[in-house]
Amino acid sequence: MAEPTRTPEDKLPAPAAPEETLPWLEELPPRKIVAELDRYIVGQEVAKKAVAIAVRNRWRRSQAPEDIRDEILPNNIIMIGPTGVGKTEIARRLARLAGAPFLKVEASKFTEVGYVGRDVESMVRELVDVAINMVRTEREDDVYPQAEARAEERLLDLLLPPTPAPPTAPPPHPAQGAGSPKGVPGGPGEQGATARPLFVVSSKGDVTPTASEADVETQERRRRTREKLRQQLKEGKLEEREVEIEVQQQGFPGLEMMQPPQGMEGTDVNFTELLQEMLPKKKKRRTVHLHEARRILIDEELKKLVDMDDVVNESLDRVENHGVIFIDEIDKIAGERGTVGPDVSREGVQRDLLPIVEGSTVQTRYGFVRTDHILFIAAGAFHATKPSDLIPELQGRFPIRVELQPLTEADFVRIMTEPENALTKQYAALCAAEGATLEFTHDGIKEIARIAAKANERMENIGARRLHTVMTTLLEDVLFDLPELAEKRIKFDADKVRDRLGKIVDDEDLRRYIL
Repeated sequence: MAEPTRTPEDKLPAPAAPEETLPWLEELPPRKIVAELDRYIVGQEVAKKAVAIAVRNRWRRSQAPEDIRDEILPNNIIMIGPTGVGKTEIARRLARLAGAPFLKVEASKFTEVGYVGRDVESMVRELVDVAINMVRTEREDDVYPQAEARAEERLLDLLLPPTPAPPTAPPPHPAQGAGSPKGVPGGPGEQGATARPLFVVSSKGDVTPTASEADVETQERRRRTREKLRQQLKEGKLEEREVEIEVQQQGFPGLEMMQPPQGMEGTDVNFTELLQEMLPKKKKRRTVHLHEARRILIDEELKKLVDMDDVVNESLDRVENHGVIFIDEIDKIAGERGTVGPDVSREGVQRDLLPIVEGSTVQTRYGFVRTDHILFIAAGAFHATKPSDLIPELQGRFPIRVELQPLTEADFVRIMTEPENALTKQYAALCAAEGATLEFTHDGIKEIARIAAKANERMENIGARRLHTVMTTLLEDVLFDLPELAEKRIKFDADKVRDRLGKIVDDEDLRRYIL
């Protein structure tokens, strides 16, 4: 007997490695949280360290004993520093890295309760909406293959509609006096009996008609046709075929123009959305291409497979125990206290903000949410004011204060070279879309940093945002002429940077309006 052939071990296909699921940001040690922020933000080590500790404390609290867990309150933070030094960027990166619900709001958008405008409780409602979308997306990702399979079956039903079932009602009995007597063989009654369909009675008494050979052949032919269509679907050969599907009407014309009733003007409730939920759902038939029909059907199947009650419960829990709200421009609501008359956008907002930060219960359309353990991070430049201008009660709710340092010329060089989203890399990617190569020498980058730092000294200090204006001015002509350029390799050194920006830097009027 011949020896069976064996595949060498080195030629065996390697098993597929399981996908590595990244942990939540608060599950990482503080040092790793800082390392994640270092990938995009240069400097500001003190602020990164404070944020990392505050975020990690959320996980530590969840591991604490049940009897003391509710007593551990978050350490809210105020970040103080001029514009363009990284306050908002820290918030943006936290939002992308954290698996917890995260919301960034601007304090200057709120007004005191009782006045037209946004009230401070709307930030909690928006955070709940963020959590709902986050958890629903996670649930949909889990059941997406199942929804895709169901949508494929529905597409096949559209391409090959099922045949209507034949009537199963038994034919009428012949009249008693017609033909041969009942039971006489060979008479017309027996011939009628042979034409009747046959039924099979199971031991439980279920009656099922037996399929004839023609029916079996028809079903087999349909099955083969359906499998051919399935194969063509997977190969993408039917994407442009048109099918007719039934979809739910999105909205009612003219509904958006309706005004909310008296008493709901300043609230965060979407009046149009409430009306659309109350009105009956209408369906209409549409003729769409198959790729569009697939998307619509997958969305419908995902809604059927995802349990929204479970999504809401999980979302509210995440908001209450892991939610983070970043309040930017908090210095805009700080001012001199004791002014005469209403102060609807400053001290009035502070008084409304105080119970939210202290811990209260906010009503949302998904249920009540407690804000006791939501982490609040505030930030402001505090040019004209200082943190002590906030009301004392609100100051006490932000026990950690971090001062961010202004950026220097050396920081600008690092900002343009070290982060993964550095400006030089962004513009190189834009030029690569036209088939061109954009390079910056080290002395060219230093010259750009010097010009940006000089512009910040002579005008308003807008931090790293000045690099955007300098780079845009430097590359304006290149990006305009790029499609017609014969030379697709563009290199900027210090001399070329000075040649393009020298006149603007030396002319005070040009510098003021361009840089």
